[in-house]
Parts: sequence; C-alpha cells; structure tokens
Amino acid sequence: MQRDSGAPLFEFFAGGGLARLGLEPDFSCVFANDIDPAKARAYREAFGDQEMHEGDVWTLSPEALPGKAALAWASFPCQDLSLAGARRGLAAPRSGAFWGFHRLIEKLTAEGRAPDVLALENVTGLLTSHAGADFVALVHALDHLGYRVGALEIDAACFTPHSRPRLFVVAARNAPANLCVSGPHAPFHTQALRSAGARLPDALRKRFVWWRLDAPPVRNTRLADVLEDDAAVAWNSEEQTARLVAQMSALQRARLDALREGGRREVGAVFRRIRVEHGVRVQRAEARFDGLAGCLRTPAGGSSRQLLLFVDDSGLRSRLLTPREAARLMGVDDAYPIPSTQTAALHLFGDGVCVPAVRWLSQHLLAPLAGQAVARLRA
Repeated sequence: MQRDSGAPLFEFFAGGGLARLGLEPDFSCVFANDIDPAKARAYREAFGDQEMHEGDVWTLSPEALPGKAALAWASFPCQDLSLAGARRGLAAPRSGAFWGFHRLIEKLTAEGRAPDVLALENVTGLLTSHAGADFVALVHALDHLGYRVGALEIDAACFTPHSRPRLFVVAARNAPANLCVSGPHAPFHTQALRSAGARLPDALRKRFVWWRLDAPPVRNTRLADVLEDDAAVAWNSEEQTARLVAQMSALQRARLDALREGGRREVGAVFRRIRVEHGVRVQRAEARFDGLAGCLRTPAGGSSRQLLLFVDDSGLRSRLLTPREAARLMGVDDAYPIPSTQTAALHLFGDGVCVPAVRWLSQHLLAPLAGQAVARLRA
C-alpha cells in the first residue's frame, strides 16, 4: 500500500485501516490499535507490522504512544448503538470501549501530548441512543477535556453507490471561524443531528460547533459499475433465485415484474429481513433498484449477507455480493489485500468506514483544523 507523509496520526479501533486510507496523505499513521486478531492481521497485511499494536484499548498506556499526534481517529464499536442491535448504549461493553479511548486521551492531556483534533466515527443511532443521553454524554466528555465538539452525518452514497449514513464527531482545541458556520447547514447537518444538538444542555449547546463542510461533486457511479465480471463469480441456482423472489411481498414482486417488462438490464441489492405481518413473523426479501447497494453489514448470519438480483435477457439471476465488490463499495482500491476467507473479508468491510467519505472530511476539515499545509492526493 502507499506510504503517507503527512501529520502524525493515532488510529484507534483501526480494523483493516480503511480510515487510514482516507486520511492519507494529509496524515501519517504512527500508531494503530485494534482488539480483533483477524482485523489486526488484515491491517498488517495492508500496511506492515510497524504501527499496529493489537489489544484492548483499556490496556493501553500513554507510554505506548509515540510523541504527539495531530489527529486521533476512533471508529469505536457500534453494536450497542445500532438500530439493528439491543441499543444498550455507551455503558455496554462493546460501544463502551469509547471510555477506554477517552481515558487514554485524558492521560495524554495531562502530559500535554493530546492530539489537537479528534475524529470519532459511529452509526447515526448514537444520536438517539437512550433518548439522546449517550450523545450528550459523549459531547460532555470531550468538552470536559478542553475540546470544541461538533458533528456531521455523512452518507457513503455521496461518494460510492452504497447507502451508508454515518456520524462523524469532530473535536478540536480551536474552532477557526472559517471552518464553522453559524448554525446547521445542509447537507451534513441532518434533522436528526439538529435535534440532537437542540437536546444538549445550555452550556454544551453554546459551545457546540457546526463545522463547515461543503458538499462533494455529484456521484456518477451506480451499483452495476462496481460489480465483477459475470464469469468470475458464483451464481445461485434457478431454484434459489425462485425462492428469493417468493420471499418478496406482493408489492415488491409487482415492481420486479415491471422491471422485467421494461427490457433493460437492472441490478438490485437484496436483504432478507424479518417482518411482522398480521401478528406473524415472516422472512421477506426486500430489493432496491435505485443504483445503490444496501448498507454493508458484518456476516453474523445468512440474513445479514447482501444479495444481488439481476434482471436481464437471461431472466432473473441472483448471487451473493463478493468481498471485492464490498471493498469497492467502501471506496477501497483493488490493490488492497482482501482477507482469504469470505466471512473475514465481509466482516472487515461491514465494520469499516467509507474511504472517500473520510478523504473528503480530511481534506476539507480535519487537515485544515490540524493546521497542515499538505499536498492532497485526489482519489
């Protein structure tokens, strides 16, 4: 992978290093951490052995971190905040790892070595977890360390054909006027974020920052543009495809019939979901044909695996999304070394962050906040 030459970066909950890919070359990683052995192995495969320190963030001491970084990035676990989970919040073991990160930044602050900028990434469910109390707690914790805190909601669909809204909390020692706006501003200050900001206590609300981030150029790619060649992938049998279609609701099947009558090649993304209909739990196949993939998930079970449904001259065909396609949907270059097993690869990308979204954030907010005059590499 490319080597970067920017400002020093600490990368926590690093996974396979997708945030690092987006932050290069504005920032140069000097320390990375993840507790998951498989993800740490993937990180080393992509970037080498030097920066990755495998282990629990709670066990890290300031002595393990070299010097002072300009930026600390933390994509802390989302399972306890996601709408798909039990939503136990920041007090639960997995998403509560945020407090391990906070404890380390607190110690670095005491030593005068805390990064000037923090960037935290998580699901948008953080805004409403425990009726918004978890977001308030996080903002308060960072504010207490002397940071000005703001947030943006960025969807990967702005950059790649992949529906993946994520919350980016950005905290900085200083909030230059040219990097702020006076109030919420489209497109990255969504209604959910505005509501969360309004729920902050008065003192926090007055210090909360509405960061300036302009919208990127309009995306010009669709799901079909990132798919592998038909001959290079494994297809479902006709019987499997028929069962998939049979799991659709009457409305979904009617829409599918209309597409078939249109005569054009169409590709849709499909998830199986449990719905309650007339008091009965029913598994439904739900397809979207809007040119976007659904939000990638970790492969916890069969229903979590995204399928593709093709409408073309051959009739209907279906197959699973491949790991390489998942990587492309996350904006990862084909040179990135994908884990050897499908489960490991999909877990890596399902837990990852969209690379071009991070790059846009880095180029237009994080690097200027860090005071870096660095050459930017355009994707």
